[in-house]
Amino acid sequence: MRLPTDRKKLHKNRFGWKEWQRNKTLYLLLLPVIVYFAVFKYGPLYGVIIAFKNYRLSEGIMGSSWVGLAQFDKLFHSPDFLHILMNTLTLNVLSLLFAFPVPIFLAILLNDVRVEWYKRLVQNLLYLPHFISWVVLGTIVIGALSPSTGVVNAVLKTFGLEPIYFMVSKIWWPIVFILSSIWREAGFATILYLAAMAAVDPLLYEAAKIDGANKLRQMWHVTLPGIRGTIAILLVLQMGKMMDVGFEQVFVLQNSAVTGVAEVISTYVYKRGIVGMQYSYTTALGLFQAVIALVLVVSVNKLIRRMGEKGLW
Repeated sequence: MRLPTDRKKLHKNRFGWKEWQRNKTLYLLLLPVIVYFAVFKYGPLYGVIIAFKNYRLSEGIMGSSWVGLAQFDKLFHSPDFLHILMNTLTLNVLSLLFAFPVPIFLAILLNDVRVEWYKRLVQNLLYLPHFISWVVLGTIVIGALSPSTGVVNAVLKTFGLEPIYFMVSKIWWPIVFILSSIWREAGFATILYLAAMAAVDPLLYEAAKIDGANKLRQMWHVTLPGIRGTIAILLVLQMGKMMDVGFEQVFVLQNSAVTGVAEVISTYVYKRGIVGMQYSYTTALGLFQAVIALVLVVSVNKLIRRMGEKGLW
């Protein structure tokens, strides 16, 4: 059945054909991104089936025997599961409490700097660690905290204090982890907040000054409300990482003396899955990790929207 001309136009507009024709070049620029996600993000989802099988390399995914939820039962009854889960959550909660606010504070300070060359210099020094591998940064951290040759302990000795074995202390290791995370990532994250602050209407600051607000009041009543939406979105993204500390930083900084606080899901998967070749077991752990992360993102995003912010969707 042929549609009338006006209904044809309505049908095309409904599916965005006019929009496509106007911006087809821009849409084509998305093609490499779509290919990337299809190949490296959605394609590997096929391997999730390993979590429900007793996977053997010689038999392949389809040839391996189906075991249902046996891998999950083994995971939840493992003595290591609760241990690595608590370590992962502890480090992430500490990062959320202490590392997440630092870029906001740095962005507010940088936004008030009026000497341009000094502002650019500080920004470059803050951004630089983000582009250096954790292998290099971890070596610097371990060397600086060495009890015999480290700079930190050398300073302690000058004040007559005993050297501290930071990297083998279960109390000091999480602190070193958080501080090194701030050192590497805080400066780069300020870019987003500085961009959000650039969109705040300068007239609001002028009105605040007329009303007698000092710098602290301007920050609290103008700057922070102006970047609240950006903070909310980054908070949602941060909650999506609550089950994933990352691998490189932990692997470089950890050692056998601090396994009790430094063994997290990512390093456990590496040791049991890749080194120990327990592919099905660690795939089940990875699937559990992804499901919990999805629940956290959806829940926090819904909460953010109820608070009046846009959220991710």
